[in-house]
Amino acid sequence: MTAWHDVEELEPELARRVRALFDAGQHKTIATVRADGSPRISGIEANFEDGELVFGSMANARKGVDLRRDPRFALHSATVDPVRGSEAQWPGEAKISGRAIATGPITAGSTADGFRAEIATVVHTHLNAEATLLVVEWWTPADGLQRIQRE
Repeated sequence: MTAWHDVEELEPELARRVRALFDAGQHKTIATVRADGSPRISGIEANFEDGELVFGSMANARKGVDLRRDPRFALHSATVDPVRGSEAQWPGEAKISGRAIATGPITAGSTADGFRAEIATVVHTHLNAEATLLVVEWWTPADGLQRIQRE
């Protein structure tokens, strides 16, 4: 199992940039798998707590039902557009995918479901310093950090 603290230990610079993008906004987007196999996209709040990536779902919400049946997820940071003329300053966007592990109620007495992430992939997409190339960096436990650039 790979927790967020493992990513921070193995790839601290990537983890710092990805976490900054997730921490920049309260609302994120999560993709889950519906019972029929089709994707579902939902808004969600996610946080980094004690070296873990955690998130929740209101009781009986479809995303929680999806995650309890099929724990695969993809989580996307809030997205902002590059500022025209200052594209090189664009921080990019981040994605984390893996499996959601149910942890029980979010707080004592709550009916909301809590989850922690078992991380499979961490991605940071951004522009190079000259804002001429798209840079995609991703990390997996098996292959470590990889990077490509595209025009």
